[in-house]
Amino acid sequence: MNNECCCSDRTKIRSEEEKKCLINRLSRIEGQIRGIKGMIEKDAYCADILIQSAAVSAAVNAFNRELLSSHIRTCVADDIRAGKDETVDELTELIKKLMK
Repeated sequence: MNNECCCSDRTKIRSEEEKKCLINRLSRIEGQIRGIKGMIEKDAYCADILIQSAAVSAAVNAFNRELLSSHIRTCVADDIRAGKDETVDELTELIKKLMK
């Protein structure tokens, strides 16, 4: 197994760069959520809050796409190469959950 991907026992070793990128995205989303909370506390107009809420949804979707892409390129590809065909079923179920 290489240092780039270790996907066993339901964990994955990520590079420091990948961790930093994912955490930065989540921190921005967290800030957006706090902003929406502040808007509600300040009685902001509903439409303005909804626009910000849509931006949060888009940011979460972008985070999910990035993480899914990494998962497919590393964990899924490695498992398929190792003959673990059940990983395809797991990926299919994961995509179904993400598309709800």
